[in-house]
Amino acid sequence: MRTPLIFQQVQLIIKKNKLSYYTVSFIRWVIPAIFYRRQLTKKLAVLNKYDMADVMERVNYYNKLERNIPIGKGSIPVKDLRKFKKPKAYYFDTFEYARYFNPFFRLNLLIGDITYVAGYPTIQKSRPIGKDNANGVLLKLDKHRHFIFLNDQVKFEEKKDVLIGRAAIRQPHRMRFMEMYFNHPMCDLGQVNKSGGNIAWLKPKISITEHLQYKFILSLEGYDVATNLKWIMSSNSIAVMPKPKYETWFMEGCLVPDFHYILIKDDYSDLEERLLYFINHPDKALKIISNANDYVKQFLNKDKEDLISILVLKKYFECTSS
Repeated sequence: MRTPLIFQQVQLIIKKNKLSYYTVSFIRWVIPAIFYRRQLTKKLAVLNKYDMADVMERVNYYNKLERNIPIGKGSIPVKDLRKFKKPKAYYFDTFEYARYFNPFFRLNLLIGDITYVAGYPTIQKSRPIGKDNANGVLLKLDKHRHFIFLNDQVKFEEKKDVLIGRAAIRQPHRMRFMEMYFNHPMCDLGQVNKSGGNIAWLKPKISITEHLQYKFILSLEGYDVATNLKWIMSSNSIAVMPKPKYETWFMEGCLVPDFHYILIKDDYSDLEERLLYFINHPDKALKIISNANDYVKQFLNKDKEDLISILVLKKYFECTSS
């Protein structure tokens, strides 16, 4: 039985509500650190419940460090994560797992949309995709905003043969896409920011559930990754995008073009051709949706996600402690 649209919207609002997130995070902060350190062995013991090779493959993807790496002079002790005021989400999300370790262990932490690799091993939300990114150690940061997954009850065949896109248009590459396709009959595009961009592109925001009425959803990177890619890949619609340049805990660097998403050229010139192909070959579109949904499943087990996060930090401290 299909859940009515209004109830789906309410469910998403509840998921995105920050009150419970901040309440739980503040409670973690006030509990003495020694209580958490006593639980580390217990937390690591659940590893035998999972495929160890699978777990360690992800740990080593996020954390590519080798032993005896200098941590640099700008590092801070774990205990100081409690002292920072803004933006709290990054400190809360780091502390959620760092709390199980010695409070005097040190780490580097970069806040925000990071598109470079620091000179020393650093915990960060995002990093460039490539071989030379080992110092960028990925943790699931700002996850309350970025990690939203859906239960889409609208079948692909019932959706509109249109590319939907709503975004803040500030970056040159996003502006270029709008210049090319804002008035295209196969697209419903809109700018949601009132300053910057082009006022002629301005349209009201629409909800995630309203996006799901369309077969194709635009997923262009912003300052780093595309925030909407995760929920698109958990839906019965398809992400349309160039090959990503940055990655987060979602491991965007592992995504396969035309297997997990519809690939378009970096200059966007083949958009119409690509959309028409998948409109005329719905079987291939449905296969991409199935592959994308399967990819998302690896992030849905919270206990496993917690374990991997702890192991990423464990390896970080082992590799940077002299």
